[in-house]
Amino acid sequence: MDFSYTSEQKLLRDSIVKFARGELNHEVIARDREQTFSRELWRACAGVGLLGLPAPEEYGGTNADPLSCAIALEALGYGCRDGGLVFSICAHVLACVVPVWQHGSDAQKRRYLGGLCDGTLVGAHAISEPDAGSDTFAMRLRAERTGGGWRLNGNKTFISNGPVADVVVVFAVTDADKGFHGGITAFLVERGVVGFSTGQKFAKMGLRTSPVGELVFVDAVIPDDAVLGSVGGGASVFGTAMDWERSLLVAAHVGTIERLLETSIGYARTRSQFGQAIGKFQAVSHKIADMKVQLEAARLLVYRTASRLTTTRSISLDAAIAKLFVSESLVRTALDTVQLHGGYGFMEEYEVERALRDAIGSTIYSGTSEMQRNIIGRWLGL
Repeated sequence: MDFSYTSEQKLLRDSIVKFARGELNHEVIARDREQTFSRELWRACAGVGLLGLPAPEEYGGTNADPLSCAIALEALGYGCRDGGLVFSICAHVLACVVPVWQHGSDAQKRRYLGGLCDGTLVGAHAISEPDAGSDTFAMRLRAERTGGGWRLNGNKTFISNGPVADVVVVFAVTDADKGFHGGITAFLVERGVVGFSTGQKFAKMGLRTSPVGELVFVDAVIPDDAVLGSVGGGASVFGTAMDWERSLLVAAHVGTIERLLETSIGYARTRSQFGQAIGKFQAVSHKIADMKVQLEAARLLVYRTASRLTTTRSISLDAAIAKLFVSESLVRTALDTVQLHGGYGFMEEYEVERALRDAIGSTIYSGTSEMQRNIIGRWLGL
């Protein structure tokens, strides 16, 4: 496959890199330390089309095809050193905007997509619970029919963007006898609904500028038109979100890997020990060579997966392979970058220690590496 950029894709990539470098990296060390989510930067990202990449233009989106979305998110990961902001954008676009666009009614699209695309609204996706992480079949949040709507009771946890979200795609059990396929329904729940509140906000190892926390539902009543898709069709909504997220979130990781590679090359050329640049030592040059191999392989996997996202029935397999390989390559690259910088890499001011902290989560969120291997194994008939 030839993944050469079209003129439009090259312009898209170059413009996002320029924007990210110029607008998103100010005081990033302080924002990380203080765990600050910036609404100002959020709106700035909306201004260049990042928050509505795949959504139709009629609803305020950019109408970018999946491959162009991947190129855009890669550029964001390359140009923006604020890993938390990049992650929040990806969670918003891929796990909230996409399900609303793909499964929402015309009224829901008109009501939500404009604000989600222009930065007025922050979106979130809520499926994880205290006892239901990888095991989504253990979900306990219940939605019971009430007069003209639904009553929700239960908790969600580890919800990215949860503490600041204005609208949330929430999954709840509507028929326990049917299980996950047929018994789960997705709902669109707005901030301010009586009985819906945010609980604990968590302090994290990395991605600290991306807020994560609990969502609490105590007799929260929502109207019948809050159902996203169909009653009992939550598995389909969730599958769409995961296929897009696993396929394209890792595109941002590819950009980060490239940035870390360039950082390592620059340091290896200028840092001198024992009378020569450390890049002349084979132990150093081989690490950097491995980074280059991982980058090129990761990019090809992501582009291939993105190009097949809406055209093949085996996209869940492709997405699992891409997510597994790219996330683990990101962790290896970040760890090697810190190692190559030695004591300086351990210091906050060089910013590579933050890249490592941010990278660790990539093998956990959107399905752990273990779960991706399980998915791949099932597709292989194991």
